[in-house]
Amino acid sequence: MSEPSRLDLLRFAYRVVEQQARASLAQIAGWIAAEEQREREVAAREARRPAPPEWVAELSIGRDRRAILVHSGGCHMIGKRSRGIARDQALRALAEGVEACDHCRPDTALGWMG
Repeated sequence: MSEPSRLDLLRFAYRVVEQQARASLAQIAGWIAAEEQREREVAAREARRPAPPEWVAELSIGRDRRAILVHSGGCHMIGKRSRGIARDQALRALAEGVEACDHCRPDTALGWMG
C-alpha cells in the first residue's frame, strides 16, 4: 500500500476541520437558542410583574407598625418594612404629621403645602 500524497493529507485535514467547525457552530447555535429562550422568559416575568405603587408608607418596628415616612414609589430609600398606599392615604399621612422622605420629596410631588 502506498503512502498518501500530500494532497490527500491536505484534503483529509480539510474534512476534519470542516467537521469540527460544523460541530462547533452547532454547539454555539444551541447556546444562542438557550440564551434567546432565557431572555424571553425574563421578559415574560417582567411583563407579569405588577407595577410598583405610586406612593409608599414606610412602617415602624413593633406591634402597631404605624407609618413613619412617606415615599414616592420609585424611591431608592424605601426600607423593607413598607407598603404601597393610595394618593389620598399619602396626603392623609402627611397631614397627620408623618414625615416625607428627604430624598424623593413626595410632599412636593403631591403638591402638599403642610
